Amino acid sequence: MRIFKTLDDLASCVGQEVGVSPWHTITQSQIDAFALATLDSQWIHVDAERAKEGPFGSTIAHGFLTLSLMPWCMGQVVRLEEETTSINYGLNKVRFTSVVPVNAQLRARFVLFEAQALAPMQGHGYGLTWDVVFELLGQDKPACVAQCVVRHYTV
Repeated sequence: MRIFKTLDDLASCVGQEVGVSPWHTITQSQIDAFALATLDSQWIHVDAERAKEGPFGSTIAHGFLTLSLMPWCMGQVVRLEEETTSINYGLNKVRFTSVVPVNAQLRARFVLFEAQALAPMQGHGYGLTWDVVFELLGQDKPACVAQCVVRHYTV
């Protein structure tokens, strides 16, 4: 984990890989909970017996489950000593480039693509744009590539 004293210190890392999260195992109970929360209970996600006969040989995680792990992964990579609040501002690009089978291990790699100071009337802060790659243990092809924008404000 990289610890930054201030938001300005983090914003100065444009173009750098800031960190890589630890590996996280995607369990069937996590997939089932995500299916319940999102009302997406397609058999490829939740029916282990049927999925054995399907195209991937097991159940797979929802693409949006993978994407939703981004805040947790970021929290494992970056810590600010300065008190801030953060909000998700959006996604510029997202591609789900490989399926994530049940019990696969994922991690996220974070490169700070851009840091834009926010308008003074919004207080001190930055819009940070991150290039994020979700890697699968043992595979060359990533599970997901995304560019996300997070607004950070000092409190």
